[in-house]
Formats: sequence, C-alpha cells, structure tokens
Amino acid sequence: MQMPEPEARILSRKAEIVARLEAALSPGAVIHAEEEVRVYECDALTAYRCPPLAVILPSSTAEVAAALRILHEERVPVVPRGSGTSLAGGALPTADSVILGVARMNRVLETDYENRFIRVETGRTNLSVTGAVEAEGFFYAPDPSSQLACAIAGNIAMNSGGAHCLKYGVTTNNLLGVTMVTMEGEVLEIGGHALDAPGLDLLGVICGSEGQLGVVTEATLRILAKPEGARPILLGFDENEVAGACVSDIIRAGVLPVAIEFMDRPCIRACEDFAHAGYPDVEALLIVEVEGSEAEIDDQLAKIREIAARHSPREMRESRSAEESAAIWKGRKAAFGAMGQINDYMCLDGTIPVSALPLVLRRIGEMSRDFGLDVANVFHAGDGNMHPLILFDANKPGDLELCEAFGAEILKLCVEVGGCLTGEHGVGVEKRDLMEHQYSAADLEAQLRVKDAFDPRWLLNPAKVFPLHVTAGRRMAA
Repeated sequence: MQMPEPEARILSRKAEIVARLEAALSPGAVIHAEEEVRVYECDALTAYRCPPLAVILPSSTAEVAAALRILHEERVPVVPRGSGTSLAGGALPTADSVILGVARMNRVLETDYENRFIRVETGRTNLSVTGAVEAEGFFYAPDPSSQLACAIAGNIAMNSGGAHCLKYGVTTNNLLGVTMVTMEGEVLEIGGHALDAPGLDLLGVICGSEGQLGVVTEATLRILAKPEGARPILLGFDENEVAGACVSDIIRAGVLPVAIEFMDRPCIRACEDFAHAGYPDVEALLIVEVEGSEAEIDDQLAKIREIAARHSPREMRESRSAEESAAIWKGRKAAFGAMGQINDYMCLDGTIPVSALPLVLRRIGEMSRDFGLDVANVFHAGDGNMHPLILFDANKPGDLELCEAFGAEILKLCVEVGGCLTGEHGVGVEKRDLMEHQYSAADLEAQLRVKDAFDPRWLLNPAKVFPLHVTAGRRMAA
C-alpha cells in the first residue's frame, strides 16, 4: 500500500531533520537509530506498537522550544512523553513522528512551605515530589498506582488521580500553574503560585488535554501538611454488589474517608499472593481509610463500622499499626503488577455515579459471561472511578479484539448510567472511537476548535483523543 504523501516526505528527510535537532540540542539528546527508537514504540498499552522517526530528550524549557520550532517548520508530528506509563496509548508514536520525552527534566526549581507550593520540572516522578517535601511535614496528594514511575508531565496530560483523590481531588485540584511550550516554540506561563489566577482559566483547559495543546515543561503544585494520623479498615463481603451498596451508603451518610478502594476475588487473591498483605478470603474487599486526630479517626471509623454492619460483612478489621497499614496499601498498590503476573489484561477507567456501583458491577459480571472473558475489578470506589481488568490471551487469535469489544461495552455502560469514558487514564487511542458515544457533534466541535487555536497544523500527539473520521478534514487542511 502506498504511503501517505506527508508521511513519505518526512521519512525521506529523516537525516536532515535529525541533523537540525542535533545541532539545536545537547549532545546525546537525539536518538534515531532503528534499534534504539524501538524502546519507545509503545507505552503501557502494549497491544499497539509503532517505532517513531526519532526521539529527543531535551534538558530544559529552552531546548524544548528550540526543538519544537524546528519540528514545526519541518511539519513533523510530535508525541510528548513523560515516563510512558499511559494505559490508554497516550504516548503511542506514529512512524513519521518525533517523541519528545521530558525524563531528563526532573529538577525541583522552587519550594515555598509558607505558601504551600513546589515548582518542578515535569519529568520528575510523582512520588519524588512528596519525597522532596516530606521532611518538612508536607506531601503531594495525587497518588496514581504508578506513582513510583509516572511523571508529573503525564499526570497533567491525563489529569491523574489515585487512591486518595476522594478527599484531596485529582491533578487539576492540586495544579497551580504551568510553563508550556506551544508547537511553534512559544513559551507560555499559565496560572501561578496562588490558588486562583486572574484571567481566563487556561490551566483548566491544559490539565487533561493529553498533549494536544502544548508540551508542559514546568509545574507549580500545591503541597499539603501531613495529617496527624491515618488508619485503614478492611471490610470483606460475600458479594460484589453488596460491597458496592456499602460504598454508596458511606458516601450518602456524609462520611468523607480519604480513600475507599474496591477489589474483587480474582484481584484479592493475586494481590495476596504477590504482597502477602493478610487479605481475607472473600468475594469483595473494601479498604476504607480515614485520617485526622485519634479522636477524629475513632469517630469516623465507628460510623463506617455501623454502616458496614447493615450489609453483613464477612470481616471487619482495623489496622493496629503502621506496619499493618503499609501492608494493606502495598497489596492495593501492587494490584496491576500482581494481575500482570498471571494474565494479559486490559485496564479500563470509566467513571460512574457511586449510586450506580451495584448495577454496574452486576452488568460487568453478566457481560463477562456473555463474552467468555474473566474480569478482575479494582478501583477507586469512593468517587466511582472503575478499573475493570479484562483478562485475555494475547497469543490467542481474536482474543484482543474480543477484549476490546467487551471493554467498549463497559465504557458505554458507564456513560449510560451518568458517568464518563475516563477518570484518569485519558482517551488516547483506546477510547477515541467512543467519544461520539459521550459527546454530541456540537460538543466535539467545541473541543476541536480549542485544538485549532493552540495547534493549527495539528502536529501535536497525532491520532489521539478524537475519532479519526472527525478530524480527517482538519488534518488534511493543516
């Protein structure tokens, strides 16, 4: 099949493009050998792979701007990349694209404890932000399961959350300002150190924009004082739907734990075998954590025990020590890795109203039987952020396609009950063809116009977020 003209043109000029980039960037910042770029052919959605034209690893905002100016002139697509932990194909390259990775940009630029913010380069990992301030009694709240590896750049791109987002919010609730470089190489300062910056809320547009509008190189993040204490309780149930109803009742009662996490039997067993957290042998498990003073913790846990008792739990077990608390969370944080040891899986992240949990869990079970594929459920139950793990055999012909069809039906169900396609993983390539299920043509057109304004040549993070047939005309015109 004949290669599209723009792609053929770029590939034919690879040597010239690489030479221009090497002249503009630090030594060793440009990777272009075929065997070396293959390392970047996919992100954590490994079912899809495509080696890029080249990879660049700038060391500063100035280098990012210089590189983007060159790539804009050459009309070369650019795929921004943090740590490559995206589960939605958010950093998947095309054959004619250059990956722009921010991994070398990981410095702490400013820390202000009095005003409670930290400014970092966005290649810094999520967990290391807390590491930079915890000695002074502070922490950074968003805590994705991949926080040991994921970069702040990707957290901003996908508006990532985590187990503790029920109380503290997701990335957008903890992001104060950014330095962003446009595709033309212009450096923009958006937001600032204060909780509410004047002018248009462009920060709200950028957070969650999946690299479609620019490359974020620096971020000012809100840091919080550590609570006096925290304590989790394990609640075990004989049915998934009963556990879902318990979550709904806790939220309805006005109790606000810092986290409510759900795991079903397949996930419980995998996590227990992997982390030896002492999980009970039940069908469904809730980890509910509260924080504050000892009196506050005791009061909140008493209310949670009273609510849970109405649902006849098989087990109620409060953590009795810091070591037990750490083990409980080690099991939950290891869930995706533990499941990966026993099966190929696709991880979804549709979000639903908490009141719909029992219905959605029942329907997922029914669909699992219809499609003939097992599902393990692990998710942030407190804010309805579902993470069904659909198990399949990547080496069995047709299994991936069946898994994708199953996943699409789950995500459509999330939208139908009043939720949305994604809570924190983003749309990427995984959900782009489902966007029309959630948004009307007018809704999508409004989003496309924002993209037009920031990236009129449509070079940033190609083939993501929007259905390809919707954007075909814009890409051709650009």
